Amino acid sequence: MVFLSWGRPSTEQQQQVINKSGTFNYDNKYRGASSRSVSKLKEDSEVSKDGFLINHSRVLVGSGKESYEKGKKALQNWKHFGLDWAFVDPNTPVETGKKFCVCVKEVLPWVMLPLQVAYVDESKKSRRGPAHFGYGSGTLEGHLLAGEERFSIELDGDGKVWYEIMSLSKPAHFLSFLGYPYVKLRQKHFAHHSSDAVLKHLSSIASSSS
Repeated sequence: MVFLSWGRPSTEQQQQVINKSGTFNYDNKYRGASSRSVSKLKEDSEVSKDGFLINHSRVLVGSGKESYEKGKKALQNWKHFGLDWAFVDPNTPVETGKKFCVCVKEVLPWVMLPLQVAYVDESKKSRRGPAHFGYGSGTLEGHLLAGEERFSIELDGDGKVWYEIMSLSKPAHFLSFLGYPYVKLRQKHFAHHSSDAVLKHLSSIASSSS
């Protein structure tokens, strides 16, 4: 089952996909796995044994508490999906259990990929930092891949603000099996463009407030 649209998917089309999607399409033992550090996932032999590949990107997007709060809000409003070729309905609340669609433009059709927020994680160790906000989404039945992806924003002990994407995934449909090298390139392509989108968003806010 693949969800396609020849035009930009409407809210109604996305809801139809969500209604048709089932439960998570990957093993329960990996539920919440994307909350772990990249190093721990790479050390876990079961991850590679079960066919999962790890994709990771970490980019410096600002500094200071204000930039962190703006970055957090950007993630909550799906600004990291503010691309010409990929988007999520910005009205989708970031809360555990919420189902949503990632809409991706391929050569001709749009592909609608159903997911569910598996967890939301936030920590504030002190008023001055460090602080962290992130959430992981798991793939549902009807998604071309199986696995999880985490998006997070972090204020470190030096006052630097980082945007991070981490995913573990494997093919869940014969199309993604056949074109997995292309899928991996698209994942890296998305990480680069998503980081640029967050940077541009934070820069535009800083410019408008100055």
